[in-house]
Amino acid sequence: MQKIYDSKAQQLLEFEPRQPGKIGMYVCGPTVQSAPHIGHLRSALVYDQMRRWFTAAGYEVTLIRNVTDIDDKILVNAAASAASAQPETWWQLAQRVERLFSASYRAIGVADPAAEPRATGHIGEMEQLIGRLIEAGYAYETADGSIYFDTVAWKQYGALTRQTVEAMAEGAETAPGKRAVTDFALWKAAREGEPQDAQWQLRYGGKGRPGWHIECSAMATRFLGAAFDIHGGGRDLRFPHHENELAQSNAAGDEFAKYWVHNGLVNVGDQKMSKSLGNSLFAADLLAAASGLVVRYTLGAAHYRSTLAYSETALAEAAAAVERIAEVLARATRDLGAAVPDPHLELHGLAEVVPAEFAAAMNEDFALPQALAQVHLTVRTLNAALDAKDTVSATTASRELVAMLAVLHLDPRHPQWQRGGDSKQTAALQHLVDSLLQARAAARAAKDWARSDEIRDQLAAAGILLADNANETTWSLK
Repeated sequence: MQKIYDSKAQQLLEFEPRQPGKIGMYVCGPTVQSAPHIGHLRSALVYDQMRRWFTAAGYEVTLIRNVTDIDDKILVNAAASAASAQPETWWQLAQRVERLFSASYRAIGVADPAAEPRATGHIGEMEQLIGRLIEAGYAYETADGSIYFDTVAWKQYGALTRQTVEAMAEGAETAPGKRAVTDFALWKAAREGEPQDAQWQLRYGGKGRPGWHIECSAMATRFLGAAFDIHGGGRDLRFPHHENELAQSNAAGDEFAKYWVHNGLVNVGDQKMSKSLGNSLFAADLLAAASGLVVRYTLGAAHYRSTLAYSETALAEAAAAVERIAEVLARATRDLGAAVPDPHLELHGLAEVVPAEFAAAMNEDFALPQALAQVHLTVRTLNAALDAKDTVSATTASRELVAMLAVLHLDPRHPQWQRGGDSKQTAALQHLVDSLLQARAAARAAKDWARSDEIRDQLAAAGILLADNANETTWSLK
């Protein structure tokens, strides 16, 4: 029986999908304001691993991951680019950064979602949801045309994180016309100087753009219905984002997600990764330092709810682990030939093929450390059987090993991790480095020399050398 930790219930629960044999998952995707970092990759990988195990267990899984392509920070970053050598409109910036995210995800083997809706493509659904909230008495308009959710009227506000009103009010934005400090924007009125093409007119309120939280509620129910199984995202999204999603969706009459799942964040060394500390680790750095397969192993090795402690040592250990797997598979293929399954195993139904210990670990809230321990135990078992020339035991071990690797997408023989995969990884690296070079060019144009040097140093630490010429900056690997 599959167990899953529900953040709302704050306990491990037996997983029972709403429809037998089918699972609907909604995962909060990126706000495409700047280049992806290690935290984005880790989050995407967590839900890819879950989807793969659910599929192996025989479920039909529909995973939706959104893109927030209109946001205050996107507008700010686009406006700042006007002084650079490569100015961008807000939508050009959003589209470029979205491509960087897609390339990064694919470079580490994260499969595309069933749908990846953009916020700007679903303004109509947001308008309908806002209308339902106004009619139900849970939303109100302010003088400037903004629309807010009334957290006082909705008595269940705080149900997800179980915080006091005082705790939820701490750090909340103030704005003219808000009835309570915890009220949040469903619709943001346009501000002076903002691009006309970043504004929409609804039947309610003034011209403007959606608030962050309404986007996910509208898109989740558009693709999965008013009641679905799992809502996932980073731990940092529990409040206010997911709290507000739950409140507005329930207030509108939608049952919404049955289980709330949150992955842990990433520390770089012994420090929390943050822009203020200057220790952000971009996807480009990782993909320059190691193969997509090694990065996937590194980011997936910890339990998804724990904080991932990234270090160069951890990356090296992952590379060594991948090498041990590759070596035993090569040895088994030499000794056993066709008895070793190829890496193209059908994922559906593999839960019945993997060792019971591996299945038990995955069923216990996706316990990847224990699952990987079983992988390496089987590597040792296979090596011992090959040493003893025990063909029967070696064949059994090889089949179990390949099945586990297929579930985790860690088989070094898979085409993605061979030459074809390398070419995709090279393209992803090119996109990611180009994005950082554009950010550095913008910093130099703004005479932000500290930021320019920070980007140069980050790339150098990842083995990428920059050369500033008269008209351009070029890069090369050490």
